[in-house]
Amino acid sequence: MKEHTHTPEHAHTPEHADDTPRLDPTVQHPTRLALAAFLSGCLEADFRTTRDALNLSDSTLSKTVSALEAAGYVTSRKGFVGKRPRTWLSLTPEGGARLAAHLEALRRIAAQARAQAHDLTPAE
Repeated sequence: MKEHTHTPEHAHTPEHADDTPRLDPTVQHPTRLALAAFLSGCLEADFRTTRDALNLSDSTLSKTVSALEAAGYVTSRKGFVGKRPRTWLSLTPEGGARLAAHLEALRRIAAQARAQAHDLTPAE
């Protein structure tokens, strides 16, 4: 008996054709994306304000900042307000550019999907 195999149509095309939008894996995770987007709206934000705005635990925000800092997307600086230690976070120019490119890729993916759906939908 011959075994039937199904080969998807896209199996013969390159993984990323030139017109295929490319998502940035560094900010693809929702928490990283939310942090980068939040920081894109200000020059800098203190840790506590950021944590509260994004509804994250200290641990989750700290891990997310570390990951984005290691990738060069975010910087943090430590200082004091009175005698209390504070940490301020900001999006780097590279992080801002990468976020913008990621958001543009999402827009293009959505537009392409809508166009494909429109093309495949029978006229009434």
